[in-house]
Amino acid sequence: MSNLIQKAKEQAAKLTQQAYERAAEAGILPAGAQIQAKIEIPKDVNNGDFASSFAMAGAKALKQSPRAVAQAVVDHMDLEGSYFQNLEIAGPGFLNFTLGPRWYGEVLSAIESEGKAYGDSQEGKGEKIMVEFVSANPTGPMHMGNARGGVLGDTLANVLKRDGCDVWKEFYVNDAGNQINKFAVSINARYMQLLLGEENFPFPEEGYHGDDIKALAQAIYDAHQDGWKDLPEDERLEKMAEYGLQKNIPNMQSDLRKYGIQYDEWFFESSLHNSGYVAETVQLLTDKGWTYEKDGALWLDTTGLLKEKYLREGKSQAQVDKLDLKDDVLRRANGYYTYFAADIAYHRNKLDVRGFEKAINIWGADHHGHVARLQAALDGLGLDGSHRLIIVLMQLVNLLQDGKPVRMSKRSGKAIALHDLLDEISVDAARYFFNSRIPSSPLDFDLDLAVREDSENPVYYVQYANARICSLISRLAEEGELVPAAFQVDCALLHEPEALALIKSLAQYPEEIHLAAQSCDPSRINRYLTGLAGDFHRFYNSCRIKGEAPAVLSARLKLADSVRQVLALGLEVLGVSAPEKM
Repeated sequence: MSNLIQKAKEQAAKLTQQAYERAAEAGILPAGAQIQAKIEIPKDVNNGDFASSFAMAGAKALKQSPRAVAQAVVDHMDLEGSYFQNLEIAGPGFLNFTLGPRWYGEVLSAIESEGKAYGDSQEGKGEKIMVEFVSANPTGPMHMGNARGGVLGDTLANVLKRDGCDVWKEFYVNDAGNQINKFAVSINARYMQLLLGEENFPFPEEGYHGDDIKALAQAIYDAHQDGWKDLPEDERLEKMAEYGLQKNIPNMQSDLRKYGIQYDEWFFESSLHNSGYVAETVQLLTDKGWTYEKDGALWLDTTGLLKEKYLREGKSQAQVDKLDLKDDVLRRANGYYTYFAADIAYHRNKLDVRGFEKAINIWGADHHGHVARLQAALDGLGLDGSHRLIIVLMQLVNLLQDGKPVRMSKRSGKAIALHDLLDEISVDAARYFFNSRIPSSPLDFDLDLAVREDSENPVYYVQYANARICSLISRLAEEGELVPAAFQVDCALLHEPEALALIKSLAQYPEEIHLAAQSCDPSRINRYLTGLAGDFHRFYNSCRIKGEAPAVLSARLKLADSVRQVLALGLEVLGVSAPEKM
């Protein structure tokens, strides 16, 4: 697919090399030099559209000053039939290329011909990647952190897919272990309080205190009255946990569907325990010499694994020796496997059994200490976890209203729930805002701004640009002015700075998709769309369309329609709608 920015860079490099070879043939420059030069986009557009460092990079090998090398290249440059219409020398010897109408026309042609595939690439080479995100404990409603992780993971998966990767989206359901026992104990306490009175049955101090636990207990009471009261405690707790999970997991799935997220699989932790896969994974670590027994428990030699990992990554022995490293329990003295053991088994399942080349997890920043330990454990299994497991750490969300932090939920009395939030604002606003900052930055989510219908609201600003173009196209169509095909447009008529800046912005979209995939930062797409909308509004306010001469109207209308197409593509990546009217 077309990346016209990259094509222009490659052509500038090729033209420069050819000019150097002609200069060498003419005896102006020494022949045979291998020069590694960079082609970059200058920050100042007055310095051209692309700048080559060829003259500075080659001055030593060519035994001439950079300016002399640059002049020889310019004197032997042939821009005929290329993307460029001008070449100048600047500063110490930069070669500044200025794009011509052919390149601008090819951008519009690529958007037209590639349609919904514009921006897609094969850079990912079909790499099989799992993106695991949200994976919230099914012991209560999803909160604001899950809301941010949800859109980050979903948008990253969309970006990776468009970059040519084979992507799988997964939710890991923690339906085993200590938190599920605590969940059951909490429901049980509320159930017994309904039967005996709150004063006659103490609530566990470490229990879950939310109103959702009371609602589950009430539902059990409504369905069974005191029928579960006299069951053996183990059986009663097992039934409580099963009932709670059967209620909570469908609710989570429903909330995420409302949020625009569909998973390829909901993977249950219990399946790893029930199949013996956790025990098998721990045994493999033992067989490889990475475990030891102490105080009746089985421990992972995390210290040894991390030392090996850090030394491989270039840390010195002295640096490694200063680190405060600790080992981890895999199997407690009571015979139960820890969450860490199950986590290692789950990631072994991803990389070894199901054959994902990379596993990307979206985690809260409070899990940062877990990253290297899990990667090292996978290294110990021979799975190269240090490279194949990628963790995107996500900072907290601060919800604001009337300029002040919102700390309490109206319903649960605890953390803000996702379903509460989506009652207050649109899914479009939620998805756009939660993806608006790089994951490693804290995010202030202003509820008042999210519902405003003006240019201060970024999602409204972008959607309004799309709707404005749709309205323009519709009005002109009524007057018989239809969007032309790209070959019918004279791009030389799009010479205003605002028009040229807008086309360059359109050309940047494929590169933004690739860079977002490469950096695991889907917020690049938000920033790109906000910038593209701004470029369009400036163009629209400076370059009249309706009432212009037919050829000018046609060219500007085509450009506006191209913006509409790319805005819609980018919004689709974000899971946000592109309304035609607002």
